Amino acid sequence: MRSVFVGAIRRGAPAVIIAAVAVPPILIDGYALSVAINVAQYGVMATAWAMFSGPTRYVSLATVAFYGVGVYTAALLGGSMPWAIVLLAAALSGATLAILAGMLTLRLSGVYFVIFTFSLSELLRQIVTWYEVNVHRSVGRYVFLDVAPAHIYSQLLGLLALLLALAWLLRRSRMGLALRIIGADLVVANHIGIDTAKVRVLLFAFSAIFMSTAGAIIAPRWTYVDPAIAFSQTISFEVLIMALFGGVQLLFGPLIGVASLCLVFEYLSIQFPDQLIAFLGLIYLLIVYVMPSGIVPACSAVGQVLALREKAVA
Repeated sequence: MRSVFVGAIRRGAPAVIIAAVAVPPILIDGYALSVAINVAQYGVMATAWAMFSGPTRYVSLATVAFYGVGVYTAALLGGSMPWAIVLLAAALSGATLAILAGMLTLRLSGVYFVIFTFSLSELLRQIVTWYEVNVHRSVGRYVFLDVAPAHIYSQLLGLLALLLALAWLLRRSRMGLALRIIGADLVVANHIGIDTAKVRVLLFAFSAIFMSTAGAIIAPRWTYVDPAIAFSQTISFEVLIMALFGGVQLLFGPLIGVASLCLVFEYLSIQFPDQLIAFLGLIYLLIVYVMPSGIVPACSAVGQVLALREKAVA
């Protein structure tokens, strides 16, 4: 009976999470809408992160680099160009950065790739800070755009729906198979003729498009942005932990992780702002050592153990 219950949770969790996230914006407002926007933006970034890092097993901390590029694209162009052009420019900027970074670094692996992606985000933050202080003569920028919170939420939902559809198609494509082979054994992938560098760069850029677009969509919500906000390394760590918690091998795994942890992270950031990174580190260690495949596979494993015990007792 317990195993049946766990199986029902595994099959029903994605539908419940999607229904909760995709609440029509006209039905919620105030704090509920703020939480929904937060869940939707992290849902986009965590799913995009898992689309690349899941099959390839490359742990990227460059999420906030692409996100920040999108935020600043909206801050720079939002007041002078149509909103659709701003979003397109943000997507192209993120893709260009990912291609350049990928061509330089995706031949690296393991801790070297992690260090580079972390350094890339910090480098961009320092460059933007220098430009703002020495050229723009201001620490940050005001973003006065007529985009209501309900419209921000609707745009993020549309972006998330598009991302999930493309991720589903990718898993069933030849490129998806190539990515899984690369993640399993890079040497074997090279020997059977897969252009591993090209495949990884393309997917890295593809995931960056959604991260930078999410950054552009969310920019009007803040009104004021500066490099410390747009390029906060905490965002990269939160996205990584949410995706791992839900399970990067599952299509809806990252979304489940976001829905489970978003309020937890918000509470910790408000109540323990100076200790937030320490809490994130503890949660990460818990995931790695207790449930490395994510919460849903962990529940499935527990269900199998309980089923075996029931059979033994019977």
